[in-house]
Amino acid sequence: MTDLLHAALLGIIEGLTEFLPVSSTGHLLIAEHWLGARSELFNVAIQAGAILASVAVFRPRLQQLLLGLGLRENRDYLAKLAFAFAITVAGGLVARKLGVELPQTVAPVAGALIVGGMLMLLIERVVAHRAVLAELTWSVAFWVGSSQVLAAVFPGTSRSAATIFAAMLAGLTSRPAATEFAFLVGIPTMFAATAYEFLKLRSSTPTAVPEDWSAFAVAFLISALVAFAAVKWLLRYVQTHRFTAFAWYRIGAGIALLAFVR
Repeated sequence: MTDLLHAALLGIIEGLTEFLPVSSTGHLLIAEHWLGARSELFNVAIQAGAILASVAVFRPRLQQLLLGLGLRENRDYLAKLAFAFAITVAGGLVARKLGVELPQTVAPVAGALIVGGMLMLLIERVVAHRAVLAELTWSVAFWVGSSQVLAAVFPGTSRSAATIFAAMLAGLTSRPAATEFAFLVGIPTMFAATAYEFLKLRSSTPTAVPEDWSAFAVAFLISALVAFAAVKWLLRYVQTHRFTAFAWYRIGAGIALLAFVR
């Protein structure tokens, strides 16, 4: 396969998995096991494409919140978004200070996929016996912010899965409401993480680094388009479905990795 095709495949994987509860970091690490590692700049770029897609999907909701600050419920919602983001930033800084780094091997990813899938099944069973609530509380915001730190430290956890299920366990049992809040918190979080990685790259590589800009552009565009479609589809899916199918996918993928990847 050509380098352009490799880049397109990685863009598809990032776009599909960034917001579905299956772990984008884990899937990209696995894909690079066969397709070859890419530059850090490339990985940052395809994540940026997915972020921009989520902003496009949630543009009406973001406009409603930002242009409707006169309404108490909008101010309250934004305050809880900011609180969850602040928890994430604080936890991320602590992790950096402690020198926590993502492992670059497949085994931890496989383990996280399996454990995460089993937890998703368990939480779905627990939540099934609760009333469907769409009230966003400070407790929900705290646990969503904390779960983003967990997902950043353990590849294969999945940021979207961790945040959605943290919200549901904390009392936001409406899947559409939990998914919306998790994704909205993810927008500033991923923008901040992408900006941090880009600035780190600039400071560590002051001279120009060779890059296949055609592959770079293709991956960015495909990641954005696929992520846009994936988010739109998931928001419709959670209106009438549980996350059980994703849980079983994670378990199966994790077992397959442990069996076939060395």
